[in-house]
Amino acid sequence: MVLVLFVSLVEAMAQTTIKYGTVSYQTLLQEMPEYGLMKGRLQTLKQAYESEVRYNEQTFEQMFADYLNGQQTFAASILAKRQRDLQEALEKSLAFRAEADSLLQAAEAEMLQPIRARLDSTIREVGAERGYEYIINLDTGAYPFIHSSVAEDAMPFVRQRLSARKE
Repeated sequence: MVLVLFVSLVEAMAQTTIKYGTVSYQTLLQEMPEYGLMKGRLQTLKQAYESEVRYNEQTFEQMFADYLNGQQTFAASILAKRQRDLQEALEKSLAFRAEADSLLQAAEAEMLQPIRARLDSTIREVGAERGYEYIINLDTGAYPFIHSSVAEDAMPFVRQRLSARKE
């Protein structure tokens, strides 16, 4: 009796197929039209910040050139004021550069959020539709081996679903 139960259990386990999907999340993300648009908007924003950084640098360079030209003729109090002005301009320029970098990162994260949400949702839908236990992101390199008998490339299905539901 125990042997029959054991054999039945082994047969049932053999018939239960665990199935995994695999994707390259980054590739799918970069293929999305929204991603390209987001990168373009981000580049425009980056150019605006870089333009302001160049303006600040040119202003500082002009102030420094004026300081050097008048260094021999300025009164001590004017020289000290110009040195403070240079120091302040340099600090403001560096602070703006750091703030611009931070703002760019925040803007990218904000713009990327709905794109990632759409991709995540699509991957979940494909996973449920295809009966996957998991969909593994191959970008991480965490899985050096995945047996092909239990895993399939889910990227074509995700691509198809993404193109079918343009938002």
